[in-house]
Amino acid sequence: MARASLEELKLDYEDFLRQRRLKQWGRGDPLRQALIDRRCQTADDVAAWIVDTERSSGLGGQYGQRGQADAFAAFPALSRKSTLSSNVYPEFSANAALVLLSVACSLLDRQVERLACDFENEGGFTERLHRVRSQSRRMSR
Repeated sequence: MARASLEELKLDYEDFLRQRRLKQWGRGDPLRQALIDRRCQTADDVAAWIVDTERSSGLGGQYGQRGQADAFAAFPALSRKSTLSSNVYPEFSANAALVLLSVACSLLDRQVERLACDFENEGGFTERLHRVRSQSRRMSR
């Protein structure tokens, strides 16, 4: 269920880019790799990376040349996250979301694979419960 939701969200971001004729970063895109290499921990880290990257690359964004402070001043009622991700840098923000969705899907796949392996080796909940109860009965005798 979670995987399907992530895939649906991924399609929404791809549609967003396509409808606005914005570039979608491929697997080999240096910007995609730069974001992955940055290993952002929070949404604010991603937002800061977007600002820094657009400013240093000259790739634009309505406020790319003026900097982060001016971007926030232009939208004083909005939070930092919503300002950067929704209004100022749509191409970078949507692609960053796609990168993060790919990471989430990959981690989810690894978790499901591990759970399947554990199930094969240790059995399901009922089997483990039976094992624990049987051991408990033997010890109490």
